[in-house]
Amino acid sequence: MSADDEAPILAANRAFYAVFRRRDIGAMKALWARQAPVSCIHPGWPPLIGRDEVMKSWDGILSHPDSPEVACHNEQVRLIGPRHALVVLIEVIAGNPLAATNVFILEEGEWHLVHHQASPLADTAQVAVDDDPAPPTGTLLH
Repeated sequence: MSADDEAPILAANRAFYAVFRRRDIGAMKALWARQAPVSCIHPGWPPLIGRDEVMKSWDGILSHPDSPEVACHNEQVRLIGPRHALVVLIEVIAGNPLAATNVFILEEGEWHLVHHQASPLADTAQVAVDDDPAPPTGTLLH
């Protein structure tokens, strides 16, 4: 896969974390697919299925005044056909590294989330996190 293929997927992934950091529920809703089915598994939560349930969870997380800081590191893009991609990465939330996967679909020419999952790592000592987390981006999907 070329850097040109990866660039819009990485931009969508980084937009997700920028929106998470800004706690912008309107922008979060815009990042998620509208036509494809969506799901989400937050650390320690049961699976959430369907856009309404997933957006309700993000509304609760982003509106909470003590929501932790989040950063993404070591992003690895995997293109799965012309309309599907996933990004495997390390999330760091409140200083704790998590293994995370974000799955995207190309809808109406833009990459949108269809699934997010993050889970704690059993042995964080073996995780190498790059020193330069992905930079925030102002690019948001509509």
